[in-house]
Amino acid sequence: MTYTRPLHALILTLLLALPAVAQADCYADYKAKRDAPLRLHYGVARITGACSQSAAQAQLTPRLAADGWTLLTILSVFDDVGLAERRDSAGQYYLRY
Repeated sequence: MTYTRPLHALILTLLLALPAVAQADCYADYKAKRDAPLRLHYGVARITGACSQSAAQAQLTPRLAADGWTLLTILSVFDDVGLAERRDSAGQYYLRY
């Protein structure tokens, strides 16, 4: 079997590359507020780990609170494909938190 060694090398290479492919970038867009006086903002943030609304909420709540903001809602979670189209809408809150 002359093909065994190259086949094993190919399988090993694919297995090593799999985590990089499976861990795509994840982002969430959200709304937050500050009281006294009332201020609202829309933002986009990078999320690590699971790409879900619950993970986004768990990560963004303390990030925003550290600057006096209260998370109102996670609008959606998405990958790189939806990132550029949200840049102008998020303004200064684009990838800030």
